[in-house]
Amino acid sequence: MQNSHENTEKSSYDASNITVLDGLKAVRKRPGMYIGSTGPRGLHHLVYEVVDNSIDEAMAGFCSEIKVILNKDDSVTVTDDGRGIPTEIHVASKVSALQVVMTKLHAGGKFDSDSYKVSGGLHGVGISVVNALSSTLEISVHRKGKVFYQNYNKGNPNSEVKIIGNTNKTGTIVHFQPDSEIFDEITFDYDTVAIKLKELAFLNKGIKIMLVDERNDKKDDFYYEGGIKSFVEYLNKNKKSFHDIIYIQGLKDNVNVEVAIQYTEAYSETVYSFVNNINTHEGGTHLTGFKTALTRSLNNYLNANEAKFKSGKSKKNGNGVKLSLSSEDTREGLSAIISVKVPEPQFEGQTKTKLGNGEVKGIVDKLVFEKLSTFFEENPKVIQAIVNKALLAARARDAAKKARELTRRKSALEFSSLPGKLADCSERDASKCEIFIVEGDSAGGSAKQARSRENQAILPVFGKILNVEKSRINKVLTSEKLAMIITALGTGIGDEFNIDKCRYHKIILMADSDVDGAHITTLQLTFFYRYLKPIIDAGYLYLAQPPLYLIKKGKQKFYAQNDKDRDRIIAEFGGSEGVSIQRYKGLGEMNPEQLWETTMNPATRFLKQITIEDALIADETFYLLMGDNVEIRREFIEANAEKAKNVDV
Repeated sequence: MQNSHENTEKSSYDASNITVLDGLKAVRKRPGMYIGSTGPRGLHHLVYEVVDNSIDEAMAGFCSEIKVILNKDDSVTVTDDGRGIPTEIHVASKVSALQVVMTKLHAGGKFDSDSYKVSGGLHGVGISVVNALSSTLEISVHRKGKVFYQNYNKGNPNSEVKIIGNTNKTGTIVHFQPDSEIFDEITFDYDTVAIKLKELAFLNKGIKIMLVDERNDKKDDFYYEGGIKSFVEYLNKNKKSFHDIIYIQGLKDNVNVEVAIQYTEAYSETVYSFVNNINTHEGGTHLTGFKTALTRSLNNYLNANEAKFKSGKSKKNGNGVKLSLSSEDTREGLSAIISVKVPEPQFEGQTKTKLGNGEVKGIVDKLVFEKLSTFFEENPKVIQAIVNKALLAARARDAAKKARELTRRKSALEFSSLPGKLADCSERDASKCEIFIVEGDSAGGSAKQARSRENQAILPVFGKILNVEKSRINKVLTSEKLAMIITALGTGIGDEFNIDKCRYHKIILMADSDVDGAHITTLQLTFFYRYLKPIIDAGYLYLAQPPLYLIKKGKQKFYAQNDKDRDRIIAEFGGSEGVSIQRYKGLGEMNPEQLWETTMNPATRFLKQITIEDALIADETFYLLMGDNVEIRREFIEANAEKAKNVDV
């Protein structure tokens, strides 16, 4: 916890910088308002809130190391070597500033621009909310040669702030135990925490973040001197790139802009944007500025160097009409990180996922355009390869547009034009409707007999669908099976996608439990992730969980989802004597009554909701499993073979 910035004691970060806006009244009563949920996502959010305070110190230049320990009792310890939370008496509250920060909502140095030029924790709710939602919390502050200490129960201090020793270090140690009365479960997932910490290390080059799991002796150190260049390198480690990473950095009006981009042979884009280390999932003005600059720079180069691109073929389509590059065309195969640090960011909505500052668009646009134009002038082979790829994407997009128009001429996409195999439900309120996308006509037939006709629709899709990881959008739109799914859902695709037109708020993928079924499901998930991702973000996509076994003894019968369930049920029967076990190789082996009872009845079924807790891992996994790199896929399969269960050979 040694701090290399001892001279920062003279900085103006003390009790006078702490501003109080409100108290902690409603946090325990309505925790979801502050951390999103009381499930796993909300639980892990506690760790992120504490770590964000340390990261803010790092962004201000006062912290170089952060350590997170997942303790054996499911408590968490977060240590940093920052300046330490101020401990002097807060004038307005007449208690230690440390106690104010820990027990008052909207209290902290984030409201004082002199203390933090930029910050991710804008509302000052983080550490106090963690305190309120923990059964116990202890904090030790190393500051001005002393160790200050206070502990709390459910947000309430047990005593005043005490001095418990001397120190030659600076920093803060927070140890908290999530309250089991608040959370559904209090067990932290190592990988989930690791993903977040790795992301923060990428975004803050030179900061070392350590993660230790004392439950099983796992640990990782995250340190990336290359920052977001290392981030793009990580994104593309399994992809074939055709130029070195382009890095852009600049500062204007106190807005720091960092951009790293690299094109690969992939057809999909992997673009992530951040503001003050916050992942802006919905983008915003910084992302818009980047896209505008990228499109303009490529089109400018294309127009200025028409002869290089064989104007008769590459530059024009069959009708002799010029092809200009759309924003989508310029991003095919692009991996990019856009990270901005903004003194006073304005986020749209409570979730802080979309930046609204209008001035940031112009700053990013101007900087990226100027730097890219210079780079392209100095690297003609790189820009020529990028433009050639974008032109191929443009022609594919043009073909896709014609395919869409042809589809419209054939049918007006009204209910009468829904796929012939679709057995629709009678309910018209999408929030009450669900659709089962079922693999195979046989299983589809059983599902149609089993379903509740009022609110359950069935769409049988026989066989494997197109692998969209290896296909451009024109092939996607001319695929009969994918067209059936798109039409049934009603959302459209690409630039015409509209989540509000989704006809079902539960979209359930239902395939066999064997290896073939898993492959089909992976293809479907890849399609949704690449082309219908807002459906996943909205929480509409699910996997059915059909049982693998039917176990009978006498008149008793039980369904088992997996081998573990099977063994547990047999043990409860007192052994295997007199027990018959049927292993289902496919959904078609179940009669309609069994299919309803095990897989479709809301009262008895198991559904797995598909979420994207970490888009980076999802992107990497889909490309790894469904992309062209056979060697990498083989290595993955060999490394994970021992984890495979229920494999039919």
